[in-house]
Amino acid sequence: MYAPSEAARRSGFSLDTLRYYEKIGLLADVGRTSGGRRVFTDDDLSWLLLFRCLRDTGMPIAEMCRYAALAREGEHTADDRQALLERHAERVEEQMRLLQRQYDHLREKIRFYET
Repeated sequence: MYAPSEAARRSGFSLDTLRYYEKIGLLADVGRTSGGRRVFTDDDLSWLLLFRCLRDTGMPIAEMCRYAALAREGEHTADDRQALLERHAERVEEQMRLLQRQYDHLREKIRFYET
């Protein structure tokens, strides 16, 4: 079990973001102590690491919520989850190609100034 501050540190999210993700249902069923304080499990951290990956690669929150909802519905949604991730991966690949082109252009300009 992890205190909210430890979950935030391990996931790279702020405490406010953890609360927000719980509020919108992205992170579900976060446990509570007898005093009402949130406690996070290894499973919660696994979800948070996935959310970190999805967020860092530009997936909109609505799609992240859709993925999480499908996962909670059960194994029969595996094809839908896979399709959602594949569509996102295609967008990430296109963004990477764009960044590579822009990086190459930038390096070309730097070489210009070096000569």
